[in-house]
Amino acid sequence: MEYITVSAKTLDDAITEALIQLGVTSDQLDYEVIEKGSAGFLGIGMKQAVIKARKKITEPVIEEPVKETRSEEPVKKEKSEVKKEFKKDFKKEIKKEKAPVKIKEEKPAAEKKEADLAKVEQTTINACEKFIYDVLQAMDMEGVKVTSKVDEEGALSIDMDGKNMGILIGKRGQTLDSLQYLTNRVANKTQDGYVRVKLDTEDYRRRRKETLENLAKNIASKVKRTRRTVSLEPMNPYERRIIHSALQADSAVSTHSEGEEPYRRVVVTLVRK
Repeated sequence: MEYITVSAKTLDDAITEALIQLGVTSDQLDYEVIEKGSAGFLGIGMKQAVIKARKKITEPVIEEPVKETRSEEPVKKEKSEVKKEFKKDFKKEIKKEKAPVKIKEEKPAAEKKEADLAKVEQTTINACEKFIYDVLQAMDMEGVKVTSKVDEEGALSIDMDGKNMGILIGKRGQTLDSLQYLTNRVANKTQDGYVRVKLDTEDYRRRRKETLENLAKNIASKVKRTRRTVSLEPMNPYERRIIHSALQADSAVSTHSEGEEPYRRVVVTLVRK
């Protein structure tokens, strides 16, 4: 059987995709790794994993003749039934794998219960600042000042000040969000308990929040005027919660989220009376 070429984000994903395309289980797969793939740095320079795969060629098993001919027919029938059951189960697994994952609707920020935050230790602050400085140095961003404090919510709030900070923010804050996620991982590996890290620069978080709140009100007005449902652009969970919260008090419209991450979006609908 000829090889097929399969590519995916990770090597495991590529192997899974090959299993689905060839309709075999992992013990029946013969594959070669062409490219292991790379996550890149903050999503930059990402390479997909590539493999060549085919169904494993097995030597035919020579069975010894069965002395009693009566038992031959039931044995053959049993093998046939097992084969059918295997195919049936395998199809179910593929169907299950392809089925969309149902994600519970997130509630507005006001209704969300924040996990109990641990007291931020000085060693955690030092570790987070060192990590950020190392990342900035890798990005050739010199002269950036990093300031840390524990805010009124008990979270570690880190602000960065310097030139060309737009590079660090990225499109719709995606680079800043990625760096915040990684810094959170560093903080929670440094000490026990849950530590929440907020990363900001040039007051981006506040400005983005105001932009989203104004967007929510404009969309609600459009829905009430046109009486048509409006789907917003894909947003991360934090930004979706801002939209939900901004329209929570408006009884004329309702909001919910649809889709799967990272393409999950808020949908604004007119409330029929």
